[in-house]
Amino acid sequence: MAEQRGELEERIIIKDQHTKEIDLVNRDPKHINEDVVKVDFEDVIAEPVGTYSFDGVWKTSYTTFTVSKYWCYRLLSAVLGIPLAVVWGFLFALISFCHIWAVVPCIKSYLIEIQCVSRIYSLCIHTFCDPLFEALSKICSNVRVAVRKEI
Repeated sequence: MAEQRGELEERIIIKDQHTKEIDLVNRDPKHINEDVVKVDFEDVIAEPVGTYSFDGVWKTSYTTFTVSKYWCYRLLSAVLGIPLAVVWGFLFALISFCHIWAVVPCIKSYLIEIQCVSRIYSLCIHTFCDPLFEALSKICSNVRVAVRKEI
């Protein structure tokens, strides 16, 4: 009974990964667009002291900027959002496929093959270079350096 329950929970978890509920309030929970697209009227248009337009022009400009940005974004997302979601979904699926089926196996294969080369290289270094450097160290071990200050 417990095995069947665990199996059922596992199936529900697997299903929920693809059909999970999305948050319609917080649409950027990981804050990936925190500093990129937060552009307000004050970030783009500012009048320094002494160079003011009419108050009505300033208020109308603010309203026009805010409303046009809002509706332009909504129209573009309505027209292009779903096609671009398909494109990005396909692209990331392609990247995932290449990474899983080509990149990682190539890297693993390379690491396995280079291990053999590494052992041969290490053996050659220890065979030929170690005795040479050991002999050079014995030759140079009797060298004494003295520093004298001449006046």
